[in-house]
Amino acid sequence: MMQVRKPRSRLLFAREFLKHPTLLGSVVPSSQFLVRRLLRQVDWPAIRVLVEYGPGVGSFTAEILKRLPADAHLVAVETSEEFVHYLRKAHPDPRLSVVHASAADVRRILRELDLGHADAIISGIPFSTLPPRVRLRILTESKYALRPGGRFLVYQFTSAVRRDLERVFGSIERDLEPLNILPATIFAAMNEA
Repeated sequence: MMQVRKPRSRLLFAREFLKHPTLLGSVVPSSQFLVRRLLRQVDWPAIRVLVEYGPGVGSFTAEILKRLPADAHLVAVETSEEFVHYLRKAHPDPRLSVVHASAADVRRILRELDLGHADAIISGIPFSTLPPRVRLRILTESKYALRPGGRFLVYQFTSAVRRDLERVFGSIERDLEPLNILPATIFAAMNEA
């Protein structure tokens, strides 16, 4: 597997942040502290399909692929063409599909890839910068894209999405990673349908 050079990925991330600051939410990629804390909440042996929203330069993607079972599939949904191109080149793993699309289309994407429901969805989308209608659509589509018992894991730099998460999923758990730049809140919701 190709090793991604950190300076190149950080430069790309900073350049994309300057072009689209409301789509990224931070000027630097997620720290390894945040990645490890969030990924501890995934039941790896049970994963067959995992979806990642807003993978950026792949801080989570690389670590997910290290943990992902050999027969599982990771679908990375990204709106930036630059990031899509970068991820496809940096992670030539047959278990990975990098899709240039919106997270609001997650069910259509899973159907087109013939993958059924997701066991888990990880999201780094800065929900606080999205229009309320778009935010609610992504959350609702995510719930229906998950299998019963599937988990939706969201990391954010504000608590703005909490109310909408509770509205769509019911009760949620909350965790904090203080060593990230900026400190990040992790919300975990389960599809109890």
